[in-house]
Amino acid sequence: MADRPITTRRPGTLSPYRAVLISRIQAQVAYRASLAMDLFSALILGLVELAEVWLLFHNASVIGGLTFSAVLLVFALADLSFCAADILFGHLDKLPRYVRAGTIDVFYLRPQPILLQLMTSDIRIHRLTRPAVSLFALGYALTHNGIAWGPGTVGMLALTLVCGPTIYASVFVIAAGCQFVLVNAAEFTSSFVYGGRYAATQPASVWPGAIKATFGFVLPLAFTGYLPALYVLGLPGHGIFQSGLAWLLPVVTAWALILAGATWRFGLRHYRGAGG
Repeated sequence: MADRPITTRRPGTLSPYRAVLISRIQAQVAYRASLAMDLFSALILGLVELAEVWLLFHNASVIGGLTFSAVLLVFALADLSFCAADILFGHLDKLPRYVRAGTIDVFYLRPQPILLQLMTSDIRIHRLTRPAVSLFALGYALTHNGIAWGPGTVGMLALTLVCGPTIYASVFVIAAGCQFVLVNAAEFTSSFVYGGRYAATQPASVWPGAIKATFGFVLPLAFTGYLPALYVLGLPGHGIFQSGLAWLLPVVTAWALILAGATWRFGLRHYRGAGG
């Protein structure tokens, strides 16, 4: 009988990343009390941010032309998109620490894309409770607003829930790419990431002019909550922000991806090592 050929099974391309993620999750689950506290803290943080919206309407019944239920839809769409991106990309804010310590050099030595390594180098599962608040707000907003349901409305919601997280993920990558150049400016880039997220949960009609340009079109965060909410609710816009612009979501998402890719590649080329 002829010898059977010996076959070896090669690990998949994503196997190393999967192994790292599983080890990170197992390490966090091992400390159940600590994990439970982190999950609860993330939930409380989300409730506090939701309470801020509720408190605003104790002083004004209408903000930026929107009622409480309408603003809640803006909050829910933008915040849910941010939370989805934050789970996978939020720990990119550790990059300045890696650059200053020189540990980023290790990522350059591995035969895998650096961005994918950073994305899978850590995962904070306590953030999984944070979207629960956004989902609650979304359910409330969809049932307490007079929405004319139809293919366009459903399509806009689906498009927002796909493009919104992609836009926020791009913003995280842009901020990380800038750190290769700025190094000690984590607070500066965080103001665009987290400040932009806070601005996006509010009606864009109340933004100052510079904020409208920055978070409306350069970093198109107005498309993650405000503009889709206007279309879904059938409300007119204010000034440059008209509800029909919401259908440009694929275009501005592509723009955000292009800007993120260009910033990231520029940062990688700019880095010359820690000199160790």
